[in-house]
Amino acid sequence: MSAAYRKDHLTINLGTDFHSYDNSKTKRKSLIRAWRRLSRLQRSVICMMLILGMLCSGYIVPAIYSDYHTMDDQLDTAKVNAGHKKAVPFGKDQPMVPPIGKDNLVLQPPINDDDIHGKANEQIAAPDGGEDEDGKKPSISNYDYFKERKENPRQKAVVSAFKDAWKAYKSYAWGRDELKPISKTHSTWFDVGLTILDSLDTLVVLGLKKEFEDAKEWVEKELTFDKDRSVNLFEITIRALGGLLSAFHLTGETVFKEKAKDLGDRLMPCFNTESKVPYSDVNLRTGKARSPNWGPDSSTSEVSTLLLEFCDLTHITGDPKYEDVATKVSQHLHVLPKPNGLVPIFINAQTGNFRPSSTITLGARGDSYYEYLLKQWIQTGKKLDTSKDDYVQAMEGVKEKLIRKSEPNKLTFVGELLSGRTFSPKMDHLVCFLPGTLALGHHNGLPDDHMELAKELMNTCYEMYKRMATKLSPEITYFNMAPGAPEDLIVKPMDAHNLLRPETVESLLYLYRFTGDKKYRDWGWQIFQAFEKYTKVPGMGYSSINNVKSLKPSFRDKLESFFLAETLKYLYLLFSDDPNLLPLDKFVFNTEAHPLPIYNSS
Repeated sequence: MSAAYRKDHLTINLGTDFHSYDNSKTKRKSLIRAWRRLSRLQRSVICMMLILGMLCSGYIVPAIYSDYHTMDDQLDTAKVNAGHKKAVPFGKDQPMVPPIGKDNLVLQPPINDDDIHGKANEQIAAPDGGEDEDGKKPSISNYDYFKERKENPRQKAVVSAFKDAWKAYKSYAWGRDELKPISKTHSTWFDVGLTILDSLDTLVVLGLKKEFEDAKEWVEKELTFDKDRSVNLFEITIRALGGLLSAFHLTGETVFKEKAKDLGDRLMPCFNTESKVPYSDVNLRTGKARSPNWGPDSSTSEVSTLLLEFCDLTHITGDPKYEDVATKVSQHLHVLPKPNGLVPIFINAQTGNFRPSSTITLGARGDSYYEYLLKQWIQTGKKLDTSKDDYVQAMEGVKEKLIRKSEPNKLTFVGELLSGRTFSPKMDHLVCFLPGTLALGHHNGLPDDHMELAKELMNTCYEMYKRMATKLSPEITYFNMAPGAPEDLIVKPMDAHNLLRPETVESLLYLYRFTGDKKYRDWGWQIFQAFEKYTKVPGMGYSSINNVKSLKPSFRDKLESFFLAETLKYLYLLFSDDPNLLPLDKFVFNTEAHPLPIYNSS
């Protein structure tokens, strides 16, 4: 059955051309016979169309007459507003990820304090949005990551390094978690192709179309989380879930959202505790959650570094359960006693309490608790004030309890409190996330002294590289505080390894973007050149090394997935001259360098 316009009349073709009849009586009989041949459903549809046509004609004709006289004024107004587009308000008929440009990014309604504190069910404004003809979701910006772009020599060097590592991984460890470049084999941790999932958005940011398509095809056809294997909630969240979420936002490919939801569902049993503090591990197939093998407590940084990812998963799926469980963890940590805003590094999932007399540090097991306090506030469009307040209080505690100066050159460093009381001048390389986080907070309106401290600590982190024979930082550094000491830095033999970590180049990116000081770029280039000289394995990518104090360090036979996910991505962005490539007022990086959108109302 078809409808067509013929001259000025609406004709419904019932299988007979009524205009071919001259005799009106014959025409009527034919029409009656054709009508009787129709089914009841067909007759009902035709009647409905006729009724709707008559109703609409009463509105359309006057509207056309009116619009004819105002069309010129409307066109003039559209020309004026073309440079000041305002996104359509988010409502029940709008898609979850609307296609909008870099100048007017509005994703979801902002999350207010009521939503964060127990009203997650009310903050989901709409069901999932539609797909385009290729089965893709619209990405969150109109940036074309795979368009040919101008790259400076430093960026090209980073791309070349990534491609070398990727080629080796694909040749010897494809679909496995991580490459062992010396033995030309692989390591299995979670058995989910961790390097692929961790590298998805790096492939996009670097514009590597072919490599990205290979990775996407593997995710579509090979990736499964139906594994009888226990995984660490924190690590798989920041690496695999974060990587899938970011890849979805940057490309709009729905396969990444589907896989992210599957993984998120399999992680939910971790949160089935009376205290609301999650278990550290869960079996992906059986859903059995438990404490870590090494003891009854979880790491504070691990249980508190979940909200960015689970909040984002709620926003793209419309299901409030993910944000709800992670929010309850955040709420619980907020009300626990925290002298000076600082937290011990262990917490018990059964009691929900910190382990008494645990070490206080911004290094291992403590670091990302503080990082996510700030970033949770930023992600919600600066609506989650409890998170910001906890962060500001913690930074005051850091300045009062943990900041010291070394001898003889007065390098500012962040120490630790052993058993929560005794100061130790030990600083992990992991702490070098802090200069960037402080700078990010200052950029978002926090006090000026945060930026001053950021610059001082950035210099110290650079010195941890510069003063080593390889120009690469050790994993752990002790700072000399004895008056008259000849050297600021002390590196013990067991601490001298380098794992290709990203924290220093991450902070260099923030400091460069917020100050424009080119020395931060130059420092990053020096670090990259040291990676090239001492960690590159000919034809096999890169490996962590054992001793940064030796000009001939031995390899540890491990290419960490975060070297591709974080270190090289941050270096590429540090050397980029493109202000529209992942702007920091539109994206917030999770602790594994996966960019997620900032949800705001501007």
